[in-house]
Amino acid sequence: MLLQIIYLIAISAEAMTGALAAGRRRMDLFGVVIIACVTALGGGSLRDIVLGHYPLGWVRHPEYLGYTVGAAFAATVVAKKLHYLRRTFLWLDALGLVAFTLIGCAVAREGGHQPAIVVVAGMLTGAFGGVLRDVLCNEIPLVFQRELYAVVSLLTGVAYLLLLRLGASEDVAVLACLGGGFAFRLLAIRYEWEMPKFVYQ
Repeated sequence: MLLQIIYLIAISAEAMTGALAAGRRRMDLFGVVIIACVTALGGGSLRDIVLGHYPLGWVRHPEYLGYTVGAAFAATVVAKKLHYLRRTFLWLDALGLVAFTLIGCAVAREGGHQPAIVVVAGMLTGAFGGVLRDVLCNEIPLVFQRELYAVVSLLTGVAYLLLLRLGASEDVAVLACLGGGFAFRLLAIRYEWEMPKFVYQ
């Protein structure tokens, strides 16, 4: 039940980041909705394809499309009243990244996959929707630049498995990693923590 609530929050948050990204590119409402849906549902779709988990989540639960479209339209209304869109965008994206990572890990774990696959599934779920959003908006994906991004997802997944291995309940592990991962991502943004870059001239 907890993961279901977190999932609805996550798809709403990620849909809003997609809508804001589309707005920065001056897209029409159809473009806004498409980018929002790809951002919110793309990572989970890739995870399900890789794990052979059919039907895809949003196909099995079409109501998720409704949440996504609703969040996209809400973003277009609220955005006009926000003065710090970049900060809002990054906070929503951080929440979506961590929440989707935990959901991806839980799905892979329930499927009986090995720990390494569980962590990879979490990272795909958390990061890939944002990659699609940025590519479609003609931007370098956040995961490939700037502050720690995929690393946050990776460490969140590892921490989730470790807590479960140490005997923590599912809800405790999820809440602890949700708060810890979100805080870690915000700190990475605040202090500009980055992975070493490869620069070739």
